[in-house]
Amino acid sequence: MNRVALVTGGTRGIGAAISTALKEKGYRVAASYAGNDTAAQAFSKETGIPTFKWSIGDYDACVAGIAQVEAALGPIEILVNNAGITRDGMFHKMTRESWQDVINTNLNGVFNMTHPVWPGMRDRRFGRVVNISSINGQKGQMGQVNYSAAKAGDIGLTKALAQEGASRAITVNAVCPGYIGTEMVRAVPQKVLDERVIPQIPVGRLGEPEEIARCVAFLVADEAGFITGSTLTANGGQYLA
Repeated sequence: MNRVALVTGGTRGIGAAISTALKEKGYRVAASYAGNDTAAQAFSKETGIPTFKWSIGDYDACVAGIAQVEAALGPIEILVNNAGITRDGMFHKMTRESWQDVINTNLNGVFNMTHPVWPGMRDRRFGRVVNISSINGQKGQMGQVNYSAAKAGDIGLTKALAQEGASRAITVNAVCPGYIGTEMVRAVPQKVLDERVIPQIPVGRLGEPEEIARCVAFLVADEAGFITGSTLTANGGQYLA
């Protein structure tokens, strides 16, 4: 397998699991990140996956970063838009900055990353784009109006762009994880997890990053060419879309 895959936010949490799973499948993988140099260096040392630093909220930085990746590995045929942030707060207390930061990263960032690689995918008549949305982009979540709006926007982008890419053998799909046992989620007090979070999940546990990675590996495979515009829900039955 010689295809080149780029995973944004690919050095930690779900992104790290996706990067690792794709490498294990034989893809040439690059992982981008925005800020944590220590984590990125440790990830690259452990996995051998090269890492590249830029902000996906900056279009010009994305163009330059993508050029670096392609110079090192070759044309990007698989893009996994995983990077995202939260700035939670009740709407009446939400600042313009909290709104704009989340929309700029979680929604505009998907445009900023996909737009520069799209012409090459069209020319080569092959491409795979997977957008990591969220259960809260499907059902909404109190205290996450900004995040829910951005992640819902990612689903709309997925459905529309899939129609544009289909004739060129480019598929565009979304994965909507529920509560996954990442470092961030496991930092929540165990009492809160046990009493308020896990009881809402019918399978009775948090998901694992590797389970989301397997969803992505399925969608980016050459054999998944008939699946496009889809939203793969992976939330343990918490929300049935």
